[in-house]
Amino acid sequence: MRCLSLLLLVAASAPIGARELPLFQNDEILKAVLTAPIAQAYAQKNQETRIYFPGQWTYIDENGETSRLDVSIRARGNFRRIYCDLAPLQLNFKKSQVKGTLFAGQDKSKLVSPCFNTATYQRYVVLEYLAYKTLEILTDYSYKTRLVRLSYVDSDEKLEPWTAVAFILEDDSDMADRLGMQRIKVPSVSFDELDREKTALAELFQFMIGNNDYSVLRAGKGEDCCHNSDVLAVDEAGLKIPIPFDFDFAGLVNANYAAPPSHLPITDVQERYYTGLCHPPGVLDAAIEHVRSKREEIVALFANSAELDGQGKQYARYYIRGFFYILDNPGRLRKEIYQRCRGQHLLDAMAESSTDPT
Repeated sequence: MRCLSLLLLVAASAPIGARELPLFQNDEILKAVLTAPIAQAYAQKNQETRIYFPGQWTYIDENGETSRLDVSIRARGNFRRIYCDLAPLQLNFKKSQVKGTLFAGQDKSKLVSPCFNTATYQRYVVLEYLAYKTLEILTDYSYKTRLVRLSYVDSDEKLEPWTAVAFILEDDSDMADRLGMQRIKVPSVSFDELDREKTALAELFQFMIGNNDYSVLRAGKGEDCCHNSDVLAVDEAGLKIPIPFDFDFAGLVNANYAAPPSHLPITDVQERYYTGLCHPPGVLDAAIEHVRSKREEIVALFANSAELDGQGKQYARYYIRGFFYILDNPGRLRKEIYQRCRGQHLLDAMAESSTDPT
Protein backbone atom coordinates (compact mmCIF):
# COMPACT_ATOMS: atom_id res chain seq x y z
CA MET A 1 0.00 0.00 0.00
CA ARG A 2 2.80 2.42 0.92
CA CYS A 3 4.59 1.81 -2.40
CA LEU A 4 1.32 2.31 -4.27
CA SER A 5 0.69 5.58 -2.43
CA LEU A 6 4.19 6.76 -3.29
CA LEU A 7 3.67 5.95 -6.95
CA LEU A 8 0.38 7.83 -6.94
CA LEU A 9 2.05 10.85 -5.34
CA VAL A 10 4.87 10.88 -7.90
CA ALA A 11 2.37 10.54 -10.75
CA ALA A 12 0.25 13.32 -9.30
CA SER A 13 3.35 15.51 -8.97
CA ALA A 14 4.18 15.26 -12.68
CA PRO A 15 2.49 18.05 -14.65
CA ILE A 16 1.13 17.71 -18.14
CA GLY A 17 4.00 19.95 -19.20
CA ALA A 18 4.41 23.14 -21.18
CA ARG A 19 7.24 25.39 -22.20
CA GLU A 20 10.09 26.25 -19.86
CA LEU A 21 11.58 29.65 -20.59
CA PRO A 22 15.26 29.73 -21.68
CA LEU A 23 16.45 31.56 -18.56
CA PHE A 24 15.49 28.63 -16.33
CA GLN A 25 16.80 25.80 -18.50
CA ASN A 26 20.28 26.08 -16.99
CA ASP A 27 21.44 26.18 -13.37
CA GLU A 28 24.82 27.80 -14.10
CA ILE A 29 25.25 31.13 -12.40
CA LEU A 30 24.60 34.02 -14.77
CA LYS A 31 26.99 36.99 -14.83
CA ALA A 32 25.31 40.35 -15.33
CA VAL A 33 25.64 44.10 -14.75
CA LEU A 34 22.72 46.37 -13.89
CA THR A 35 23.32 50.02 -14.76
CA ALA A 36 20.47 52.32 -13.70
CA PRO A 37 19.49 55.10 -11.24
CA ILE A 38 19.54 52.54 -8.44
CA ALA A 39 19.73 55.10 -5.64
CA GLN A 40 16.57 56.77 -6.94
CA ALA A 41 14.75 53.43 -7.02
CA TYR A 42 15.80 52.68 -3.43
CA ALA A 43 14.72 56.18 -2.34
CA GLN A 44 11.13 55.27 -3.26
CA LYS A 45 11.03 52.03 -1.27
CA ASN A 46 8.75 53.44 1.45
CA GLN A 47 6.21 54.77 -1.05
CA GLU A 48 3.08 52.84 -1.97
CA THR A 49 3.30 54.08 -5.57
CA ARG A 50 6.75 53.61 -7.09
CA ILE A 51 7.80 54.46 -10.63
CA TYR A 52 10.15 52.57 -12.92
CA PHE A 53 13.60 53.98 -13.70
CA PRO A 54 15.17 53.13 -17.08
CA GLY A 55 18.52 51.38 -17.23
CA GLN A 56 20.51 48.65 -18.94
CA TRP A 57 21.03 44.95 -18.22
CA THR A 58 24.28 43.53 -19.59
CA TYR A 59 24.97 39.82 -19.33
CA ILE A 60 27.14 37.01 -20.65
CA ASP A 61 24.93 34.75 -22.74
CA GLU A 62 25.13 30.97 -23.22
CA ASN A 63 27.67 31.45 -26.04
CA GLY A 64 29.98 33.54 -23.87
CA GLU A 65 29.02 36.70 -25.73
CA THR A 66 28.11 40.02 -24.08
CA SER A 67 24.46 40.97 -24.63
CA ARG A 68 22.63 44.14 -23.61
CA LEU A 69 18.98 44.71 -22.91
CA ASP A 70 17.01 47.75 -21.85
CA VAL A 71 15.46 47.28 -18.43
CA SER A 72 13.48 49.45 -16.02
CA ILE A 73 13.67 48.92 -12.27
CA ARG A 74 11.65 49.73 -9.20
CA ALA A 75 11.70 48.67 -5.54
CA ARG A 76 9.34 45.78 -4.81
CA GLY A 77 8.23 43.45 -2.01
CA ASN A 78 6.50 43.84 1.33
CA PHE A 79 8.59 43.33 4.48
CA ARG A 80 11.97 43.36 2.75
CA ARG A 81 11.17 46.46 0.73
CA ILE A 82 10.79 48.43 3.98
CA TYR A 83 13.41 46.64 6.07
CA CYS A 84 16.28 46.41 3.59
CA ASP A 85 18.73 49.18 2.76
CA LEU A 86 19.11 47.47 -0.61
CA ALA A 87 15.47 46.73 -1.39
CA PRO A 88 14.51 43.89 -3.76
CA LEU A 89 13.98 45.07 -7.32
CA GLN A 90 11.55 44.31 -10.08
CA LEU A 91 13.13 44.11 -13.52
CA ASN A 92 10.88 45.25 -16.35
CA PHE A 93 12.20 44.06 -19.72
CA LYS A 94 10.81 44.97 -23.13
CA LYS A 95 9.00 41.95 -24.57
CA SER A 96 9.91 42.85 -28.15
CA GLN A 97 13.60 43.24 -27.29
CA VAL A 98 14.08 39.93 -25.44
CA LYS A 99 12.79 37.74 -28.28
CA GLY A 100 15.40 35.23 -29.36
CA THR A 101 17.59 35.89 -26.30
CA LEU A 102 18.23 34.08 -23.03
CA PHE A 103 15.57 36.39 -21.55
CA ALA A 104 12.89 35.47 -24.09
CA GLY A 105 9.50 35.51 -22.37
CA GLN A 106 10.71 37.63 -19.46
CA ASP A 107 8.68 40.74 -18.71
CA LYS A 108 8.36 41.86 -15.08
CA SER A 109 10.86 39.65 -13.27
CA LYS A 110 11.43 39.55 -9.51
CA LEU A 111 15.02 39.86 -8.31
CA VAL A 112 15.80 38.48 -4.84
CA SER A 113 18.99 40.04 -3.46
CA PRO A 114 20.82 40.67 -0.17
CA CYS A 115 19.20 43.29 2.08
CA PHE A 116 22.59 44.67 3.06
CA ASN A 117 25.98 44.34 1.41
CA THR A 118 27.43 41.91 3.97
CA ALA A 119 28.51 38.26 3.94
CA THR A 120 25.73 37.33 6.39
CA TYR A 121 22.95 38.72 4.21
CA GLN A 122 24.57 37.18 1.16
CA ARG A 123 24.35 33.80 2.89
CA TYR A 124 20.65 34.33 3.56
CA VAL A 125 19.97 34.81 -0.15
CA VAL A 126 21.92 31.73 -1.20
CA LEU A 127 20.15 29.60 1.43
CA GLU A 128 16.76 30.90 0.26
CA TYR A 129 17.71 30.11 -3.33
CA LEU A 130 18.67 26.58 -2.26
CA ALA A 131 15.28 26.23 -0.53
CA TYR A 132 13.63 26.93 -3.89
CA LYS A 133 15.92 24.38 -5.55
CA THR A 134 15.03 21.82 -2.86
CA LEU A 135 11.36 22.21 -3.69
CA GLU A 136 12.22 21.77 -7.38
CA ILE A 137 13.85 18.44 -6.48
CA LEU A 138 10.64 17.35 -4.76
CA THR A 139 8.09 18.49 -7.32
CA ASP A 140 7.59 20.31 -10.61
CA TYR A 141 4.85 22.27 -8.83
CA SER A 142 7.37 24.88 -7.73
CA TYR A 143 8.91 28.12 -8.88
CA LYS A 144 11.97 28.05 -11.14
CA THR A 145 14.92 30.25 -10.23
CA ARG A 146 18.20 31.41 -11.80
CA LEU A 147 21.21 32.50 -9.81
CA VAL A 148 22.94 35.72 -10.91
CA ARG A 149 26.30 37.20 -9.94
CA LEU A 150 25.16 40.78 -10.39
CA SER A 151 27.22 43.94 -10.42
CA TYR A 152 25.24 47.06 -9.53
CA VAL A 153 26.26 50.36 -11.13
CA ASP A 154 24.35 53.47 -10.11
CA SER A 155 24.19 55.64 -13.22
CA ASP A 156 23.85 58.78 -11.06
CA GLU A 157 27.04 57.82 -9.18
CA LYS A 158 25.33 58.31 -5.81
CA LEU A 159 26.25 54.76 -4.78
CA GLU A 160 29.59 53.01 -5.11
CA PRO A 161 29.41 49.95 -7.41
CA TRP A 162 29.11 46.57 -5.70
CA THR A 163 28.60 42.94 -6.65
CA ALA A 164 26.30 40.37 -5.01
CA VAL A 165 24.79 36.97 -5.73
CA ALA A 166 21.05 37.28 -6.32
CA PHE A 167 18.43 35.21 -8.09
CA ILE A 168 15.60 35.79 -10.53
CA LEU A 169 12.25 34.18 -9.71
CA GLU A 170 9.97 32.75 -12.38
CA ASP A 171 6.85 34.85 -13.00
CA ASP A 172 3.66 33.37 -11.55
CA SER A 173 1.83 33.37 -14.89
CA ASP A 174 4.81 31.69 -16.59
CA MET A 175 4.88 29.07 -13.84
CA ALA A 176 1.17 28.37 -14.30
CA ASP A 177 1.58 28.12 -18.10
CA ARG A 178 4.50 25.73 -17.70
CA LEU A 179 2.32 23.45 -15.58
CA GLY A 180 -0.68 23.72 -17.89
CA MET A 181 -2.79 25.35 -15.17
CA GLN A 182 -4.25 28.69 -14.09
CA ARG A 183 -3.26 31.00 -11.28
CA ILE A 184 -6.47 31.24 -9.23
CA LYS A 185 -6.97 34.56 -7.42
CA VAL A 186 -9.44 34.08 -4.59
CA PRO A 187 -9.58 35.47 -1.01
CA SER A 188 -9.45 31.99 0.55
CA VAL A 189 -9.47 28.26 -0.16
CA SER A 190 -11.68 25.81 1.71
CA PHE A 191 -10.33 22.63 3.29
CA ASP A 192 -12.12 20.32 0.85
CA GLU A 193 -10.94 22.20 -2.25
CA LEU A 194 -7.29 21.25 -1.82
CA ASP A 195 -5.38 18.68 -3.84
CA ARG A 196 -4.41 16.47 -0.89
CA GLU A 197 -1.22 14.90 -2.31
CA LYS A 198 0.35 18.12 -3.52
CA THR A 199 -0.69 20.04 -0.40
CA ALA A 200 0.81 17.39 1.88
CA LEU A 201 4.10 17.52 -0.01
CA ALA A 202 4.21 21.34 0.07
CA GLU A 203 3.53 21.37 3.83
CA LEU A 204 6.15 18.72 4.51
CA PHE A 205 8.65 20.82 2.55
CA GLN A 206 7.77 23.84 4.70
CA PHE A 207 8.42 21.72 7.79
CA MET A 208 11.76 20.61 6.34
CA ILE A 209 12.99 24.19 5.96
CA GLY A 210 11.37 25.30 9.22
CA ASN A 211 8.99 27.81 7.65
CA ASN A 212 5.66 28.75 9.23
CA ASP A 213 5.25 32.07 7.43
CA TYR A 214 2.65 30.72 5.02
CA SER A 215 -0.90 29.47 4.66
CA VAL A 216 -2.63 27.17 2.17
CA LEU A 217 -6.09 28.45 3.16
CA ARG A 218 -5.93 32.18 3.90
CA ALA A 219 -4.33 35.40 2.69
CA GLY A 220 -3.30 38.59 4.39
CA LYS A 221 -5.68 41.52 4.36
CA GLY A 222 -6.19 42.86 0.85
CA GLU A 223 -4.16 40.03 -0.74
CA ASP A 224 -5.05 37.09 -2.95
CA CYS A 225 -4.92 33.65 -1.37
CA CYS A 226 -2.80 32.41 0.02
CA HIS A 227 -0.14 33.86 2.30
CA ASN A 228 3.20 33.08 0.59
CA SER A 229 1.48 30.29 -1.37
CA ASP A 230 0.11 30.91 -4.84
CA VAL A 231 -2.92 28.84 -5.85
CA LEU A 232 -3.08 26.83 -9.08
CA ALA A 233 -5.90 24.78 -10.56
CA VAL A 234 -7.03 23.54 -13.96
CA ASP A 235 -9.99 25.91 -13.60
CA GLU A 236 -11.80 27.65 -10.76
CA ALA A 237 -13.81 24.50 -9.98
CA GLY A 238 -10.74 22.24 -9.92
CA LEU A 239 -8.72 21.09 -6.92
CA LYS A 240 -6.43 23.81 -5.62
CA ILE A 241 -2.64 23.35 -5.49
CA PRO A 242 -0.53 25.60 -3.23
CA ILE A 243 2.82 26.72 -4.68
CA PRO A 244 5.15 27.91 -1.87
CA PHE A 245 7.37 30.98 -2.19
CA ASP A 246 9.23 33.51 -0.03
CA PHE A 247 11.37 31.58 2.47
CA ASP A 248 13.43 34.22 4.25
CA PHE A 249 11.57 33.57 7.53
CA ALA A 250 12.50 29.87 7.42
CA GLY A 251 14.75 28.28 10.02
CA LEU A 252 16.97 27.03 7.19
CA VAL A 253 17.78 30.64 6.29
CA ASN A 254 17.78 31.78 9.94
CA ALA A 255 17.71 35.49 9.12
CA ASN A 256 18.35 37.69 12.15
CA TYR A 257 15.07 39.55 11.56
CA ALA A 258 12.92 36.40 11.34
CA ALA A 259 10.54 35.25 14.08
CA PRO A 260 7.87 32.54 14.16
CA PRO A 261 4.17 33.48 14.16
CA SER A 262 3.10 34.64 17.63
CA HIS A 263 0.36 31.99 17.94
CA LEU A 264 2.84 29.11 17.83
CA PRO A 265 4.48 27.73 21.01
CA ILE A 266 8.01 28.38 19.73
CA THR A 267 10.22 31.44 19.98
CA ASP A 268 12.94 30.68 17.41
CA VAL A 269 12.52 29.98 13.69
CA GLN A 270 15.19 27.28 13.92
CA GLU A 271 12.73 25.17 15.94
CA ARG A 272 10.46 23.22 13.63
CA TYR A 273 6.75 23.12 14.40
CA TYR A 274 4.45 21.26 12.01
CA THR A 275 1.37 23.27 11.01
CA GLY A 276 0.28 21.10 8.09
CA LEU A 277 -3.29 19.94 7.57
CA CYS A 278 -4.63 16.47 8.30
CA HIS A 279 -5.02 14.31 5.19
CA PRO A 280 -6.74 11.04 4.29
CA PRO A 281 -4.90 7.83 5.22
CA GLY A 282 -1.79 7.18 3.15
CA VAL A 283 -1.41 10.71 1.75
CA LEU A 284 1.11 11.99 4.27
CA ASP A 285 2.81 8.57 4.35
CA ALA A 286 3.41 8.86 0.60
CA ALA A 287 4.74 12.41 0.90
CA ILE A 288 7.20 11.32 3.59
CA GLU A 289 8.42 8.37 1.52
CA HIS A 290 8.82 10.62 -1.51
CA VAL A 291 10.93 13.11 0.45
CA ARG A 292 13.01 10.27 1.90
CA SER A 293 13.71 9.05 -1.62
CA LYS A 294 15.22 12.46 -2.45
CA ARG A 295 17.44 12.67 0.65
CA GLU A 296 20.81 12.19 -1.09
CA GLU A 297 19.95 14.66 -3.84
CA ILE A 298 18.86 17.29 -1.31
CA VAL A 299 21.94 16.84 0.88
CA ALA A 300 24.19 17.04 -2.21
CA LEU A 301 22.47 20.26 -3.34
CA PHE A 302 23.73 22.10 -0.27
CA ALA A 303 27.08 20.33 -0.05
CA ASN A 304 27.95 21.12 -3.69
CA SER A 305 26.75 24.72 -3.79
CA ALA A 306 29.63 26.88 -5.03
CA GLU A 307 28.00 30.06 -3.75
CA LEU A 308 27.29 28.90 -0.17
CA ASP A 309 30.13 29.71 2.20
CA GLY A 310 31.59 27.21 4.68
CA GLN A 311 29.51 28.49 7.58
CA GLY A 312 26.36 28.21 5.49
CA LYS A 313 27.16 24.66 4.39
CA GLN A 314 27.84 23.57 7.96
CA TYR A 315 24.57 25.06 9.20
CA ALA A 316 22.51 23.68 6.29
CA ARG A 317 23.95 20.19 6.81
CA TYR A 318 23.02 20.33 10.50
CA TYR A 319 19.54 21.68 9.82
CA ILE A 320 18.61 19.26 7.02
CA ARG A 321 20.00 16.34 9.02
CA GLY A 322 17.66 17.30 11.88
CA PHE A 323 14.66 17.02 9.58
CA PHE A 324 15.55 13.55 8.32
CA TYR A 325 16.27 12.45 11.88
CA ILE A 326 12.62 13.21 12.69
CA LEU A 327 11.44 11.24 9.65
CA ASP A 328 13.62 8.27 10.65
CA ASN A 329 12.51 8.24 14.29
CA PRO A 330 8.99 6.71 14.57
CA GLY A 331 8.29 8.30 17.96
CA ARG A 332 9.28 11.79 16.92
CA LEU A 333 7.58 11.39 13.54
CA ARG A 334 4.30 10.49 15.22
CA LYS A 335 4.58 13.23 17.87
CA GLU A 336 5.92 16.09 15.75
CA ILE A 337 4.02 15.53 12.51
CA TYR A 338 1.10 13.10 12.64
CA GLN A 339 -0.23 14.25 16.03
CA ARG A 340 0.11 17.94 15.19
CA CYS A 341 -1.81 18.03 11.94
CA ARG A 342 -4.65 20.57 11.85
CA GLY A 343 -8.28 20.12 10.83
CA GLN A 344 -9.00 16.52 11.73
CA HIS A 345 -12.63 17.48 12.38
CA LEU A 346 -12.87 18.93 8.87
CA LEU A 347 -11.32 15.80 7.41
CA ASP A 348 -13.82 13.65 9.31
CA ALA A 349 -16.71 15.79 8.07
CA MET A 350 -15.43 15.56 4.50
CA ALA A 351 -15.19 11.76 4.79
CA GLU A 352 -18.71 11.53 6.19
CA SER A 353 -20.18 13.64 3.41
CA SER A 354 -18.49 11.49 0.75
CA THR A 355 -20.06 8.31 2.17
CA ASP A 356 -23.50 9.78 2.95
CA PRO A 357 -25.96 8.14 0.45
CA THR A 358 -28.28 11.15 0.76
